[in-house]
Amino acid sequence: MASMATNENLPPTVIRQLAKELKNLDDSPPEGIKVIVNDDDFTTIFADIEGPAGTPYENGIFRMKLILSRDFPHSPPKGFFTTKIFHPNIATSGEICVNTLKKDWNPSLGLRHVLLVVRCLLIEPFPESALNEQAGKLLLENYEDFARHARLYTSIHALRPKNKSKTGAISESAAALNKDQAHAILAPISTSTAPKAFGPNSQDQNAVPSALLGGASAAHKKDGPLSVKVPVDKKKMDARKKSLKRL
Repeated sequence: MASMATNENLPPTVIRQLAKELKNLDDSPPEGIKVIVNDDDFTTIFADIEGPAGTPYENGIFRMKLILSRDFPHSPPKGFFTTKIFHPNIATSGEICVNTLKKDWNPSLGLRHVLLVVRCLLIEPFPESALNEQAGKLLLENYEDFARHARLYTSIHALRPKNKSKTGAISESAAALNKDQAHAILAPISTSTAPKAFGPNSQDQNAVPSALLGGASAAHKKDGPLSVKVPVDKKKMDARKKSLKRL
């Protein structure tokens, strides 16, 4: 089998060591890194790296690969990003320039260490040894321009974290909004409802802005919680009930 031939290029001791490391990475992945294990081929290792918070790569996932040579671990693996990224130390071809994979390589270094170093590179680039000259120049001369370019690449090319789906958040917010609207129409507004949850200092990702609450929120602020009355016009009441059923 062609897929098995690549493993056969490695000594049995190296294969056993890699199998142990990959199992450890799969059981206990480093923060922000998910290794994709292929038991048939240890010579090409893929990993998905989350863009660190507070960097232009935040909210993006970048896939990289490590290619092991026949004399690994005596020589370092070659590292590449397969996801396009705007970074001084990552060439437009995806090649990664980091000392750990070059002059600072040590056979005792494991894959976990290599992956952590690469993720740290997203936090602290080294423009003095740039493979991408444009990114290195921008980083040194105008960080805001550099960050703008990097964020643009992230928004276009990077994968999105599954647990941060905007669609899901919008769906949950819409459900909460419908519930609040029904409450506002069919019963007096409680003193402990929407304004606290939807205030300007709220950190709730699923919070609905107060502007979306329309008249109910405005009436609550203007007249106080006890002055909001149930509508007495039966036609208006029926029309509102029908519109709620359609939501």
